[in-house]
Amino acid sequence: MDNVGTYNGAHGAEAFGFKTLKRVFWNLQTPRLYEEAIARKEAILAQGGPIVAETGAHTGRSPKDKFTVKDATTADSVWWDNNGAISPEHFNILLGDMLEHAKGKELFAQDLYGGADPNFRVKVRVFTEYAWHSLFIRTMLIRPEWQDLASFIPDMTIVDLPSFKADPARHGCRSETIIACDFTRKIVLIGNSSYAGEMKKSVFGYLNFVLPPKGVMPMHCSANTAKDAKDDVALFFGLSGTGKTTLSADPNRTLLGDDEHGWAPAGVFNFEGGCYAKAIKLSREAEPEIYATTERFGTIMENVVLDPETRVPDFDDGSRTENTRIAYPIDFIPNASLTGRAGIPKNIVMLTCDAFGVMPPIAKLTPAQAMYHFLSGYTAKVAGTEKGVTEPQATFSTCFGAPFMPRHPSVYGNLLRELIAKHGVDCWLVNTGWTGGKYGVGRRMPIRVTRRLLTAALEGSLNRADFRTDPYFGFSVPTSVPGVEPHILYPVKTWANKAEFAEMAQRLVGMFKDNFAKFEAHVDADVMAAAPSNQMAAE
Repeated sequence: MDNVGTYNGAHGAEAFGFKTLKRVFWNLQTPRLYEEAIARKEAILAQGGPIVAETGAHTGRSPKDKFTVKDATTADSVWWDNNGAISPEHFNILLGDMLEHAKGKELFAQDLYGGADPNFRVKVRVFTEYAWHSLFIRTMLIRPEWQDLASFIPDMTIVDLPSFKADPARHGCRSETIIACDFTRKIVLIGNSSYAGEMKKSVFGYLNFVLPPKGVMPMHCSANTAKDAKDDVALFFGLSGTGKTTLSADPNRTLLGDDEHGWAPAGVFNFEGGCYAKAIKLSREAEPEIYATTERFGTIMENVVLDPETRVPDFDDGSRTENTRIAYPIDFIPNASLTGRAGIPKNIVMLTCDAFGVMPPIAKLTPAQAMYHFLSGYTAKVAGTEKGVTEPQATFSTCFGAPFMPRHPSVYGNLLRELIAKHGVDCWLVNTGWTGGKYGVGRRMPIRVTRRLLTAALEGSLNRADFRTDPYFGFSVPTSVPGVEPHILYPVKTWANKAEFAEMAQRLVGMFKDNFAKFEAHVDADVMAAAPSNQMAAE
C-alpha cells in the first residue's frame, strides 16, 4: 500500500481493516485536491476559482436509506420510530463487503475534528473514493494543527464509497444506497451516493447521540455573537430554506457557524469549520457575504449550472435540483469567528417559512411555547420545489432536524427548556415565508423587514415594545416597531380576503395539533397549554 501525505504511520488504513489498497492520499490540502479532482474528471473549474461537481441521481440526502445498528448500546436509547434499524450481523457483512470493494483502489483520507470545544469534540477519520469529497469534508469539519496529524488516532471513522452498491437481501437495507451507522464501533458506511452532505450529517448524528448524556445540547442551528461581546450569543433554528445561513451571516455581528452547534456548560461551540449554503436564487445584492464566496478558490459548488463558455454560475437555474449547494471555509465570511466558541446564548430564534401566510413576521415565546415550537419544528414546502408539490405543504421536523436525531425528541426538548430557564434566554419565532396571502397569492416576507425585526430583538429594544396576543397561536406579537410598516405585524390586515385568512389560519392550527399528538405523553401540562387553538376568533 502506497501512502502519500502526512498521517500517523502507526495507525494507518490497515488499522481499520483495509487491505491491498493501491494508494492512500493522506490529509491533502486544497490545491492538491483540486488537481486530483480535475484530473479524475470529478469536477470542473468555475469563473473566479470554485470547483463544481455534480452528484448524479442523489442531489440531497437519502433519509430512507439511513440505518442505525440496533444493539445493546442503542436498543433502549435510540428513537426507532424515526431511525431505521440494521442488525449487527448485516452491518458486519456490509463492512466486509465494502473493505473488499476497496481493494486495489486509491482512497483519500482526512483526519479532522467534529466540535470546536476540545472537551467535547470527536476525532473523525474520513476515507473517500472521490477527491472532491475529501475536499468537501476537509472544508466542512475542523482541521487539526499540522503537527498533530502524526499522532492522530480517530474516535470515529467514515467510509464513503459512491461506487459501492448495497444488496438489500444481503445487507438488510432498502435499496442499493445505504448510510449505516454503528454507534458502538463508531463507524459510518456510505455507499451508492455522491451527495457529499451525507458525510457531514453523519458526524452531526453521532454527536447528537453522544452529547446529551454529557449535559451538552446538540443543535441544528446557526449562531452569531455581538462583535464586542462574546456572551451576546444568538441561535437560529430552522429547516432548509428558512434563512438560517442567510440571517446568521449578519455583517454587524460575528458569525459562529451556520448549521450545527453544541451548548455546553461553558457556552456554545461550532461543530464545523465550514459553511454549507443553499445556492438557488443566490444574489450579490441580497446575500453579499455568501455570494462573494462563489468567486473564490477553495469553494465547492454542487449541481450549480455553469455557462459552458464563460463558466459563470447561474444560481437561478434549478434544472438539476432546487438543492444546489456551496461549501466554503467559515473564514471566507469576513466577520466569522476563528475559534468557533462563544458564551451562553441571550436569544434563541426559531425560523419558519410559512407558505400559508398566516404567521406574523416575529413573535415572542414563553419557555413553554418555545418547547412546543421546538418539538413541532414547523416550516412549509412551496409549489415547484419538489415534484408533485402544487400547493403549500406543512412540514414538521421535530427539533428542526428530525433526520439527524437518534434520541427521542423529548430528550433534546427538555434539555433545551432547562437551559432556557436556567439562563433566562429570550425566545422568538420568525416567519421568513409569505405575507398577504399564501404562496402564489401573497409575497415573500421582505428580508429588510426580517433583518430590522431581528436587530431590534437581538439588541434588546424589541423587549420594550407593546405586544398583543395572537388569537390563533397565543404568542406575543409587537404592535409596532420603528422602521417597519405597522400592517405587516398584523397578518390578517395584509390579506384582501379576511374570511380566507381565518380559514387558512384555522387549517394551520389543526395541522399543528395533529402533529403534536405524538408528543403529548412526553411533555408537561404547561407545554400542552402552549398549543395554538382553532377555537379563537379572527382579529
